[in-house]
Amino acid sequence: MPRSRLILLLLVLLYLAGCGPAAVIGSIGNVFNRAVQRAEDNAAMENGGQPAPSPSQYNNPQSYDRLAIARANLDLGVAYMKQGDNRAALDKLTRATIAKPDYAPTYNVLGVFYQRIGNNEMAEANFKKSLDLDGGNFDTLNNYASFLCQSDRYDEAHAIYLETAGNRLNPNPEIALANAGQCAINHGKPAIGEDYLRQALDKNPRLAPALVQMADISCDRGDYLAARDYLQRYLEISKHTPRSLWLGIRIEQQLGDKDTVSSYALLLRNKYADSREAQLLEESGIY
Repeated sequence: MPRSRLILLLLVLLYLAGCGPAAVIGSIGNVFNRAVQRAEDNAAMENGGQPAPSPSQYNNPQSYDRLAIARANLDLGVAYMKQGDNRAALDKLTRATIAKPDYAPTYNVLGVFYQRIGNNEMAEANFKKSLDLDGGNFDTLNNYASFLCQSDRYDEAHAIYLETAGNRLNPNPEIALANAGQCAINHGKPAIGEDYLRQALDKNPRLAPALVQMADISCDRGDYLAARDYLQRYLEISKHTPRSLWLGIRIEQQLGDKDTVSSYALLLRNKYADSREAQLLEESGIY
Protein backbone atom coordinates (compact mmCIF):
# COMPACT_ATOMS: atom_id res chain seq x y z
CA MET A 1 0.00 0.00 0.00
CA PRO A 2 1.49 3.42 -0.95
CA ARG A 3 2.53 5.57 1.98
CA SER A 4 0.10 8.35 1.06
CA ARG A 5 -2.76 5.81 0.95
CA LEU A 6 -1.85 4.59 4.44
CA ILE A 7 -1.85 8.14 5.75
CA LEU A 8 -5.22 8.79 4.15
CA LEU A 9 -6.69 5.67 5.68
CA LEU A 10 -5.41 6.70 9.08
CA LEU A 11 -7.01 10.13 8.72
CA VAL A 12 -10.28 8.92 7.31
CA LEU A 13 -10.82 5.93 9.65
CA LEU A 14 -9.47 7.46 12.87
CA TYR A 15 -9.98 4.14 14.57
CA LEU A 16 -8.94 3.25 18.13
CA ALA A 17 -6.85 0.20 18.85
CA GLY A 18 -7.74 -2.35 21.53
CA CYS A 19 -5.64 -0.68 24.23
CA GLY A 20 -6.11 2.76 25.73
CA PRO A 21 -5.23 5.94 23.83
CA ALA A 22 -2.22 6.72 25.98
CA ALA A 23 -0.77 3.28 25.40
CA VAL A 24 -1.44 3.46 21.68
CA ILE A 25 0.17 6.84 21.17
CA GLY A 26 3.07 5.87 23.40
CA SER A 27 3.76 2.79 21.34
CA ILE A 28 3.41 4.61 18.03
CA GLY A 29 5.47 7.50 19.30
CA ASN A 30 8.31 5.24 20.35
CA VAL A 31 8.37 3.57 16.93
CA PHE A 32 8.45 6.82 14.99
CA ASN A 33 10.82 8.55 17.38
CA ARG A 34 13.22 5.67 16.83
CA ALA A 35 12.77 6.18 13.08
CA VAL A 36 13.69 9.84 13.44
CA GLN A 37 16.68 8.94 15.58
CA ARG A 38 17.87 6.34 13.05
CA ALA A 39 17.61 8.89 10.25
CA GLU A 40 19.59 11.41 12.27
CA ASP A 41 22.16 8.76 13.21
CA ASN A 42 22.57 7.89 9.54
CA ALA A 43 23.00 11.56 8.79
CA ALA A 44 25.73 11.83 11.42
CA MET A 45 27.59 8.89 9.92
CA GLU A 46 27.41 10.46 6.47
CA ASN A 47 28.59 13.73 7.96
CA GLY A 48 31.85 12.31 9.31
CA GLY A 49 30.51 11.44 12.72
CA GLN A 50 29.15 14.89 13.44
CA PRO A 51 25.58 15.11 14.82
CA ALA A 52 22.82 15.87 12.35
CA PRO A 53 21.53 19.44 12.28
CA SER A 54 18.81 20.44 14.72
CA PRO A 55 15.43 21.43 13.22
CA SER A 56 16.53 25.08 13.22
CA GLN A 57 19.52 24.10 11.09
CA TYR A 58 17.67 21.99 8.51
CA ASN A 59 18.25 24.54 5.80
CA ASN A 60 21.98 23.97 6.15
CA PRO A 61 23.15 22.11 3.03
CA GLN A 62 24.84 19.32 4.98
CA SER A 63 24.31 15.69 4.06
CA TYR A 64 21.55 13.90 5.98
CA ASP A 65 18.34 12.08 5.22
CA ARG A 66 15.82 14.89 5.18
CA LEU A 67 13.12 12.74 3.60
CA ALA A 68 13.32 10.06 6.31
CA ILE A 69 13.08 12.70 9.04
CA ALA A 70 10.13 14.39 7.29
CA ARG A 71 8.29 11.08 6.84
CA ALA A 72 8.86 10.01 10.43
CA ASN A 73 7.57 13.33 11.78
CA LEU A 74 4.63 13.24 9.37
CA ASP A 75 3.63 9.75 10.51
CA LEU A 76 3.91 10.77 14.13
CA GLY A 77 1.85 13.89 13.44
CA VAL A 78 -0.90 11.71 11.95
CA ALA A 79 -0.77 9.46 15.01
CA TYR A 80 -1.23 12.45 17.32
CA MET A 81 -4.12 13.68 15.17
CA LYS A 82 -5.82 10.32 15.67
CA GLN A 83 -5.59 10.83 19.42
CA GLY A 84 -6.82 14.43 19.29
CA ASP A 85 -3.54 15.92 20.54
CA ASN A 86 -3.52 18.95 18.25
CA ARG A 87 -0.52 20.65 19.82
CA ALA A 88 1.74 17.63 19.46
CA ALA A 89 0.40 16.94 15.96
CA LEU A 90 1.16 20.46 14.77
CA ASP A 91 4.63 20.31 16.28
CA LYS A 92 5.49 17.11 14.40
CA LEU A 93 3.96 18.32 11.14
CA THR A 94 5.90 21.58 11.41
CA ARG A 95 9.10 19.61 11.98
CA ALA A 96 8.31 17.63 8.83
CA THR A 97 8.06 20.83 6.77
CA ILE A 98 11.33 22.10 8.23
CA ALA A 99 13.12 18.85 7.42
CA LYS A 100 11.90 18.82 3.81
CA PRO A 101 9.97 21.90 2.71
CA ASP A 102 9.11 20.42 -0.70
CA TYR A 103 7.48 17.20 0.58
CA ALA A 104 3.89 17.52 -0.70
CA PRO A 105 2.15 14.92 1.59
CA THR A 106 2.97 16.99 4.68
CA TYR A 107 0.96 19.95 3.38
CA ASN A 108 -1.94 17.65 2.48
CA VAL A 109 -2.08 16.45 6.09
CA LEU A 110 -1.68 20.00 7.37
CA GLY A 111 -4.69 20.94 5.26
CA VAL A 112 -6.72 18.22 6.96
CA PHE A 113 -5.37 19.31 10.35
CA TYR A 114 -6.39 22.94 9.93
CA GLN A 115 -9.74 21.93 8.49
CA ARG A 116 -10.40 19.85 11.60
CA ILE A 117 -9.66 22.75 13.95
CA GLY A 118 -11.75 25.18 11.90
CA ASN A 119 -9.01 27.32 10.38
CA ASN A 120 -10.25 27.31 6.80
CA GLU A 121 -7.78 29.90 5.55
CA MET A 122 -4.78 27.83 6.64
CA ALA A 123 -6.44 24.61 5.46
CA GLU A 124 -6.89 25.91 1.93
CA ALA A 125 -3.41 27.41 1.84
CA ASN A 126 -1.86 24.06 2.74
CA PHE A 127 -3.97 22.06 0.29
CA LYS A 128 -2.94 24.47 -2.47
CA LYS A 129 0.70 24.25 -1.40
CA SER A 130 0.53 20.46 -1.62
CA LEU A 131 -1.03 20.65 -5.07
CA ASP A 132 1.56 23.20 -6.21
CA LEU A 133 4.21 20.62 -5.35
CA ASP A 134 2.32 17.60 -6.69
CA GLY A 135 -0.71 18.64 -8.73
CA GLY A 136 -1.60 15.11 -9.77
CA ASN A 137 -1.94 13.64 -6.30
CA PHE A 138 -5.42 12.12 -6.14
CA ASP A 139 -5.43 11.92 -2.35
CA THR A 140 -4.85 15.64 -2.03
CA LEU A 141 -7.40 16.42 -4.73
CA ASN A 142 -10.02 14.38 -2.87
CA ASN A 143 -9.19 16.05 0.43
CA TYR A 144 -9.27 19.52 -1.10
CA ALA A 145 -12.60 18.83 -2.80
CA SER A 146 -14.03 17.59 0.51
CA PHE A 147 -12.82 20.79 2.14
CA LEU A 148 -14.55 22.84 -0.56
CA CYS A 149 -17.73 20.83 -0.13
CA GLN A 150 -17.76 21.43 3.63
CA SER A 151 -17.12 25.11 2.97
CA ASP A 152 -20.35 25.31 0.90
CA ARG A 153 -18.41 25.64 -2.36
CA TYR A 154 -20.30 22.81 -4.01
CA ASP A 155 -19.64 23.65 -7.66
CA GLU A 156 -15.87 23.82 -7.13
CA ALA A 157 -15.86 20.57 -5.15
CA HIS A 158 -18.07 18.81 -7.69
CA ALA A 159 -15.76 19.77 -10.57
CA ILE A 160 -12.69 18.41 -8.79
CA TYR A 161 -14.43 15.17 -7.83
CA LEU A 162 -15.53 14.50 -11.40
CA GLU A 163 -12.15 15.40 -12.87
CA THR A 164 -10.44 13.13 -10.35
CA ALA A 165 -12.87 10.25 -10.93
CA GLY A 166 -12.53 10.56 -14.70
CA ASN A 167 -8.75 10.55 -14.76
CA ARG A 168 -7.57 7.24 -16.23
CA LEU A 169 -4.43 7.39 -14.10
CA ASN A 170 -6.47 7.35 -10.90
CA PRO A 171 -6.27 3.84 -9.38
CA ASN A 172 -9.26 4.47 -7.08
CA PRO A 173 -11.88 6.55 -8.91
CA GLU A 174 -14.59 5.07 -6.67
CA ILE A 175 -13.33 7.20 -3.78
CA ALA A 176 -13.93 10.43 -5.69
CA LEU A 177 -17.35 9.17 -6.83
CA ALA A 178 -18.39 8.24 -3.30
CA ASN A 179 -17.22 11.61 -2.02
CA ALA A 180 -19.11 13.35 -4.82
CA GLY A 181 -22.21 11.42 -3.84
CA GLN A 182 -21.96 12.36 -0.18
CA CYS A 183 -21.28 15.98 -1.08
CA ALA A 184 -24.35 16.11 -3.34
CA ILE A 185 -26.55 14.61 -0.63
CA ASN A 186 -25.26 17.10 1.92
CA HIS A 187 -26.18 19.93 -0.46
CA GLY A 188 -29.76 18.81 -1.06
CA LYS A 189 -29.18 16.81 -4.25
CA PRO A 190 -30.14 13.26 -3.15
CA ALA A 191 -30.83 11.85 -6.62
CA ILE A 192 -27.46 13.00 -7.95
CA GLY A 193 -25.76 11.74 -4.81
CA GLU A 194 -27.31 8.30 -5.05
CA ASP A 195 -26.28 8.01 -8.69
CA TYR A 196 -22.65 8.73 -7.81
CA LEU A 197 -22.74 6.25 -4.93
CA ARG A 198 -24.06 3.53 -7.24
CA GLN A 199 -21.30 4.33 -9.73
CA ALA A 200 -18.76 4.02 -6.91
CA LEU A 201 -20.12 0.62 -5.91
CA ASP A 202 -20.10 -0.53 -9.53
CA LYS A 203 -16.35 0.09 -9.53
CA ASN A 204 -15.78 -1.30 -6.04
CA PRO A 205 -18.65 -3.29 -4.46
CA ARG A 206 -16.73 -3.41 -1.16
CA LEU A 207 -16.42 0.32 -0.60
CA ALA A 208 -17.59 0.64 2.99
CA PRO A 209 -18.55 4.36 3.11
CA ALA A 210 -20.73 3.97 -0.01
CA LEU A 211 -22.42 0.84 1.36
CA VAL A 212 -23.40 2.41 4.66
CA GLN A 213 -24.61 5.57 2.89
CA MET A 214 -26.77 3.51 0.53
CA ALA A 215 -28.16 1.63 3.53
CA ASP A 216 -29.11 4.98 5.04
CA ILE A 217 -30.71 6.19 1.81
CA SER A 218 -32.71 2.97 1.41
CA CYS A 219 -33.88 3.12 5.03
CA ASP A 220 -35.03 6.72 4.66
CA ARG A 221 -37.12 5.85 1.60
CA GLY A 222 -38.68 2.86 3.38
CA ASP A 223 -36.92 0.13 1.40
CA TYR A 224 -35.86 -1.79 4.49
CA LEU A 225 -34.86 -5.04 2.81
CA ALA A 226 -32.46 -3.20 0.51
CA ALA A 227 -31.20 -1.24 3.51
CA ARG A 228 -30.55 -4.48 5.39
CA ASP A 229 -28.69 -5.91 2.41
CA TYR A 230 -26.42 -2.87 2.11
CA LEU A 231 -25.75 -2.89 5.85
CA GLN A 232 -24.90 -6.60 5.86
CA ARG A 233 -22.50 -6.06 2.96
CA TYR A 234 -20.93 -3.22 4.92
CA LEU A 235 -20.49 -5.43 8.00
CA GLU A 236 -18.72 -8.09 5.95
CA ILE A 237 -15.81 -5.70 5.48
CA SER A 238 -16.06 -3.22 8.34
CA LYS A 239 -16.82 -3.03 12.05
CA HIS A 240 -19.89 -1.47 13.61
CA THR A 241 -19.86 2.24 14.36
CA PRO A 242 -22.47 4.26 16.26
CA ARG A 243 -23.94 5.22 12.90
CA SER A 244 -24.23 1.65 11.60
CA LEU A 245 -25.70 0.39 14.89
CA TRP A 246 -28.38 3.09 14.98
CA LEU A 247 -29.11 2.43 11.33
CA GLY A 248 -29.39 -1.31 12.01
CA ILE A 249 -31.76 -0.68 14.91
CA ARG A 250 -34.08 1.38 12.72
CA ILE A 251 -33.99 -1.16 9.89
CA GLU A 252 -34.63 -4.22 12.07
CA GLN A 253 -37.32 -2.39 14.05
CA GLN A 254 -39.25 -1.92 10.82
CA LEU A 255 -38.63 -5.52 9.71
CA GLY A 256 -39.77 -6.89 13.08
CA ASP A 257 -36.53 -8.60 14.14
CA LYS A 258 -36.69 -7.83 17.85
CA ASP A 259 -33.69 -9.98 18.78
CA THR A 260 -31.39 -8.10 16.41
CA VAL A 261 -32.79 -4.76 17.55
CA SER A 262 -32.06 -5.73 21.15
CA SER A 263 -28.54 -6.89 20.26
CA TYR A 264 -27.72 -3.71 18.35
CA ALA A 265 -29.20 -1.53 21.10
CA LEU A 266 -27.18 -3.28 23.80
CA LEU A 267 -23.98 -2.86 21.81
CA LEU A 268 -24.68 0.81 21.12
CA ARG A 269 -25.39 1.53 24.80
CA ASN A 270 -22.40 -0.39 26.10
CA LYS A 271 -19.74 0.57 23.56
CA TYR A 272 -20.79 4.06 22.46
CA ALA A 273 -22.72 5.38 25.43
CA ASP A 274 -21.62 8.98 24.84
CA SER A 275 -22.45 9.05 21.13
CA ARG A 276 -25.21 11.08 19.53
CA GLU A 277 -26.71 7.82 18.24
CA ALA A 278 -26.96 6.43 21.78
CA GLN A 279 -28.82 9.57 22.78
CA LEU A 280 -31.19 9.14 19.81
CA LEU A 281 -31.80 5.57 20.91
CA GLU A 282 -32.79 6.67 24.41
CA GLU A 283 -35.06 9.36 23.01
CA SER A 284 -36.72 6.87 20.65
CA GLY A 285 -38.03 4.64 23.41
CA ILE A 286 -36.82 1.51 21.58
CA TYR A 287 -35.76 -1.04 24.17
